[in-house]
Amino acid sequence: MAVRIRLKRIGRIHAPFYRVVVVDQRKKRDGQVIEEVGIYDPTRDPSIIKIDSERAQYWLSVGAQPSNTVRNLLVLTGDIAKFNGKKDAVSRVKVAETDQSAEAEKAIKAAEEDAEKRKAKVAAEKEKAEAEAKAQAEAEAAEAAEAETDAPAEESAEEPAAEAAEAPAEEKDAE
Repeated sequence: MAVRIRLKRIGRIHAPFYRVVVVDQRKKRDGQVIEEVGIYDPTRDPSIIKIDSERAQYWLSVGAQPSNTVRNLLVLTGDIAKFNGKKDAVSRVKVAETDQSAEAEKAIKAAEEDAEKRKAKVAAEKEKAEAEAKAQAEAEAAEAAEAETDAPAEESAEEPAAEAAEAPAEEKDAE
């Protein structure tokens, strides 16, 4: 089976939008595909090119042949160079400033969420430590209260013995 990596058109009239797909070369342009590995939108300035590098390299390694247009896209993303063995292959896809600002906003939101999670974790640990300290203080108070209740009982047990010891002394005095 001859497998090709080519474009599948999915846009409206005069507004092309493509998916980068892996397909049997005998299938129609927009027919059944084996796998979708990316998207290409040529109408934007600069064009949007998003290709899953790992999957594209896999399909190249098992013998899939890219169409001319897809080969040019893979050259821009650096996937052809990586496939050919270059370790320092770099993507030369231009990114729009709006995309960069959107990515920066996403990064800021992610950092804020991460900070909130850390704050919640610290607060939970602090609350847990306070609860343990409170439980320990209550346990010490209970032990102290128990010791106080035992102490009067011991004193009351000692008082009759002391009175009994005094009583014979008084009897001796009376004689």
